[in-house]
Amino acid sequence: MMLKGGYLLLFIIFSFFCFSQQLWEEGRPTPVDGLHNPYQLNEHDFALANRQGRIHSLHYPVKITGLLLPYEPIRRVADQEYNNPIREILYKIVSDISKVQSFDDITRWLGLHDYPLYEGEGPYYVPMDFSEKENRMGFTVIEQNNTKGFTFSCAACHSANLFGSRIIGLTNRFPRANSLFVKGKQFFHFVEPKSFSLFTGASAQEVDLIRRTKNNLNYVEAREPSFIGLDTSLAHVAISLSRRARDEYASKRRIHSIFPRYEDLRYYVADSKPGVWWNVKYKNRWLLDGSVVSGNPIITNLLWNEIGRGTDLYQLEDWLEQNQNVIEELTTAVFGAQAPHMTDFFGEEYFDLQKAKLGQQIYNQAQCYKCHGHYQKTWDLDNPSITHWSDIYKTQSVDYPEQTLVKNVGSDPQRWKGMASLKQLNDLAISKKYGIKIKPQEGYVPPPLVGIWARWPYFHNNSIPNLCALFSPSKNRPKSYYAGPAINKDRDFDFNCNGYPLGEKTPKEWKKRQFLYDTKKAGMSNTGHYKKLFLDANGNEIYSKEEKMALIHFLQTL
Repeated sequence: MMLKGGYLLLFIIFSFFCFSQQLWEEGRPTPVDGLHNPYQLNEHDFALANRQGRIHSLHYPVKITGLLLPYEPIRRVADQEYNNPIREILYKIVSDISKVQSFDDITRWLGLHDYPLYEGEGPYYVPMDFSEKENRMGFTVIEQNNTKGFTFSCAACHSANLFGSRIIGLTNRFPRANSLFVKGKQFFHFVEPKSFSLFTGASAQEVDLIRRTKNNLNYVEAREPSFIGLDTSLAHVAISLSRRARDEYASKRRIHSIFPRYEDLRYYVADSKPGVWWNVKYKNRWLLDGSVVSGNPIITNLLWNEIGRGTDLYQLEDWLEQNQNVIEELTTAVFGAQAPHMTDFFGEEYFDLQKAKLGQQIYNQAQCYKCHGHYQKTWDLDNPSITHWSDIYKTQSVDYPEQTLVKNVGSDPQRWKGMASLKQLNDLAISKKYGIKIKPQEGYVPPPLVGIWARWPYFHNNSIPNLCALFSPSKNRPKSYYAGPAINKDRDFDFNCNGYPLGEKTPKEWKKRQFLYDTKKAGMSNTGHYKKLFLDANGNEIYSKEEKMALIHFLQTL
């Protein structure tokens, strides 16, 4: 018997919900070569969803988000001459900017990248309205209560400028999203809504937005990262929850904001880098430590974002119910993300086929594939199709473990230990509804190595500057190094070692305190991932320097 009218609609919604729940259930095996198209969309619909999802990544879609600053008054303050008390406060708070001369200085300090000249394609696809190019990737204007406020989106941490190419899904090496929350609380400590209106000409609606944001900030607590480029969202969520009630909607009650509960992550360092998007499709548990074992990772991330922005979770639950299309589009964009190829940036003269093949032999001999997966190369085929010199270096398929592994290889444990503070998320109504489950793990996920060449510095905490350092005994790894942007491929990148140039090769402009990474700090150590791979039972080196360099060259082709 055919279903009619509303019954058909309910059936479709129910079927989609059940399919979605099964898709993200714990232990669901990942297909060979990854879950590129999680909703099994046809080619046309996939392209549309991918485009819209990337737009959502650039322009934050959660319109009910808890923290918004009025756009026009802040822009006027930043762009005016240095004669405004509000501007003076703003300048003192963001004093690590050389000088606040414009609103663009603030968004640049935040780490947002300017838009490319063209939309591009593949890994370099950045959909946009070309009128938006006056702002930066990730900058978002949202209208609430008939006035415009601004915030930032996923692209603030998950987009990068790689030698002039903008890539959505590549880790931003210098995001300051967490710092913005810290400085935002400082700003509102000194600025009252009435004085803000007096000195900026803010409208009544804009002042109301300030009041709403200031109230929500009572339920937000943030921490500065230990090093620029790392993310403290784990601590941000946990300590913000300590300022709310312990019920399934983390209700906002004034008493908890005044007397927050004790939380380890208020003092304990558990920083990590934002992960790359193109690895997500190969896994069935998420985060760098694999502690999110079920539930759509996009919904999980939005939940965390909004807890960290002081949003009412009843409102967020309603928004999620009404915007499943947005979730599907963002999920499609993240799972469909592609890694940049090294051959797009470096010419044929940089590559040596025989050296890469030797590196592949070392990779297999060291049994790296047990954790990091098998990679079939074009050169493995009997009759490879070659139309361009770079085709021979392409990866034809990725065979990553269908059940995502977690391994303790001796790297700094503070990040995975800190995840115990997030178990409380399992008790939230949204987590239960969408099957989100947190299970702290002992160790980290050995990631797929697709696009590994573009992911320096290495380890979850950015403690390894390049692959030469990674393939060295822990005692011989650099205790500190200077980090910098990937602007010039010849100056800012060591091709042979794949990563940051060290010592005399370090660009002089990088040698500033804020760019100095110190492995002696808590949670920042660079130990691990060496003994079982490169030493025999007697502690002797298995591979020569030349063989390790060949292994690096193979990895550069993945």
